[in-house]
Amino acid sequence: MAAKTIETKILFLSLTVILCAEVGTRALVSEGMLPPMLTLGAARLAEAVLILFVVSIFDEGTSSIGLAPHQIVAGLKKGLIWSAVFGMLAFLGFVILYARGLNPVTLIKAPLPAHAQGVALFFLVGGLVAPVAEEVFFRGILYGFLRRWGVVSAIIGSTLVFVLAHAPSTGLPLIQAVGGLVFALAYEVEGNLTVPITIHSLGNMAIFALSLGFQLSS
Repeated sequence: MAAKTIETKILFLSLTVILCAEVGTRALVSEGMLPPMLTLGAARLAEAVLILFVVSIFDEGTSSIGLAPHQIVAGLKKGLIWSAVFGMLAFLGFVILYARGLNPVTLIKAPLPAHAQGVALFFLVGGLVAPVAEEVFFRGILYGFLRRWGVVSAIIGSTLVFVLAHAPSTGLPLIQAVGGLVFALAYEVEGNLTVPITIHSLGNMAIFALSLGFQLSS
């Protein structure tokens, strides 16, 4: 089941939703009204809900981005399978890096908060809320829009924008590049947005868990 094509109108409305949410988030953070991570989580949740509202009103509903209610359970199961395969490949990559004298955890570690409450919020926002919101836009909307020009264009284009959105000030965001390719490929193959959401969420959780272990042991 291939991903459906998203109309230009839907892409424009989705971008408008994101822009408004991001501007509002920056204003709240600058005013110190809410903690940055909590504000980020609220913004991502609002973006996901509003984009789903857009496709429900102006398109064929959530099924137009592979997120129909009847697809969710099947998507979770397939997402677990994809995650297991991806995890085994990542583990193999870790072994190779260790054999070459490199510590792969230092390449993927996330900057976790120092206190327990902040860590829990980080896991909630970064491991659940953000993956859902990002997959709704980057794969559900953007990939679906680019799909009219073919699979390769959609995979490369959506991954490139995904990487640019996560690009740090220095260095190559390798994890985001690999992740973006895997998420897009999973969405193309399965036609079910729950699959990349599951892979994305579990992948982030694994990175955070490794980062926490590294932080506690150092």
